[in-house]
Amino acid sequence: MAVVQKSGATASGGASGNSGKWRTGLQRFGGFLAGMVMPNIPAFIAWGLITAFFIPTGWTPNAHFGQLVTPFVNFLIPVLIGLTGGRLVHGDRGAVVGAIATAGVAVGSSEPMFIGAMIMGPLGGYCVKAFDRMIKDRIPAGFEMLVNTFSAGIIGGGLALLSFWIVEPVMSHVSLALGDAATWITSIHMLPLIAIFIEPGKVLFLNNAINHGILDPLGLQQAKQAGKSIFFLLETDPGPGLGVLIAYWLFGKGTVKQSAPGAILIEFFGGIHEIYFPYILMKPILILAVIGGGIAADSTFMLLHAGLVATASPGSIIAEMMMAPRGGYLPILAGIFVGAAVSLIIASLFLRGSKGDMGEDALAMAQSVVKDMKAQSKGQAVAHEVTGAPVLADNSLAAVPDRVIFACEAGMGSSAMGASLLRKRLKDAGYNIPVDHLPVNQLPSDAKVVFTQHSLSDRARQVATEAKIYIVDNFLDKSTYEAFVNDLKQID
Repeated sequence: MAVVQKSGATASGGASGNSGKWRTGLQRFGGFLAGMVMPNIPAFIAWGLITAFFIPTGWTPNAHFGQLVTPFVNFLIPVLIGLTGGRLVHGDRGAVVGAIATAGVAVGSSEPMFIGAMIMGPLGGYCVKAFDRMIKDRIPAGFEMLVNTFSAGIIGGGLALLSFWIVEPVMSHVSLALGDAATWITSIHMLPLIAIFIEPGKVLFLNNAINHGILDPLGLQQAKQAGKSIFFLLETDPGPGLGVLIAYWLFGKGTVKQSAPGAILIEFFGGIHEIYFPYILMKPILILAVIGGGIAADSTFMLLHAGLVATASPGSIIAEMMMAPRGGYLPILAGIFVGAAVSLIIASLFLRGSKGDMGEDALAMAQSVVKDMKAQSKGQAVAHEVTGAPVLADNSLAAVPDRVIFACEAGMGSSAMGASLLRKRLKDAGYNIPVDHLPVNQLPSDAKVVFTQHSLSDRARQVATEAKIYIVDNFLDKSTYEAFVNDLKQID
């Protein structure tokens, strides 16, 4: 079951169109924030492990190694974020200028300048990009290297001075205000209610934006002061999603019931929360289950003073345990499993009382409805079902490609899982075709075959204009993989 997108005006009213544009814009902005942070998660993990082991209250306190903690969080990670943000805007030149500009905001601060890095990195990339456009085809022959080198240095140096003089003091006050706000919300015991916003936001594919754009800076601010932070647990907690998937395993039917155990392994141990989103969207009332589970988990975290020393990404139980402080395992596990239990109970009540079909047809219909809603949100015509064509393709597949790319928002979660599944299917079919995974914004322009989600297909098409686009919203659904293999066999 798939969709073929058709052009034309939407039948929705102006309010629906404006809502769709707002949602799409928010997703793009959130994706950009996540694109700056997620490639640098290894640096967060390195800092978290060094902190967990070598600070005075760590597993193996060591004053000498502990000297690495502050430079990592105050300088290295912000500069990496700024470098990545600049690269997203203007490639390697933007990366260098973005890093220089971020250094100015990081050097003068005693607080982690992650928000400052998210501003100065892209700004540096934009400034050098604007300069390159302005002087395009105007540089005398032989002077290209001189102009390019000095322009990047001058622009980067100027932005570093600006960020050191103006941006750093402003961001220091902002960081302190956010830290105070986080402490205040926690002190009045209102923090668990944040699940009312986080859980629906996750299902709308804003999970990376929420975690890396909002909660990570707050968490790092708190962790630097207290050695751990509850904010690292709020979005990454796999418990609420686990409860919904177990409920489907127990009370679902057909394909939904059969696919639930595999989804549990991927969500709970692999940390790819996107796997349970279609199960929620298939029966939207279940959003109450994950909200209830989130509130219960966050209340338990707060009551037991749980926290992580750094962000757990992906949101796997393995990552959660690795980022746990010394003596902090029990509070974290208690919160996760309390959240899973509450989510399971609520979801079970809805699923057991449901008179509708929870089998394969229901899941396919729900996926079709979700695709239609996403198309409407972008001002496009509602998609129409076409049996036996699980492909949304603009170009034909004329030859066996030398590379296949899976693209998602950040290029590290759902796309990595999809790439692994497709790689195995191609190997079983006798094809030795490399399958990579990338952020949708970093697709090469000469890509020939791209697998991505329906909501990202337009962005993929804008970047990889010659590619044939295969739509995969449920990465456990093998129909699209089979369609690609069949296309390859027809070429042979």
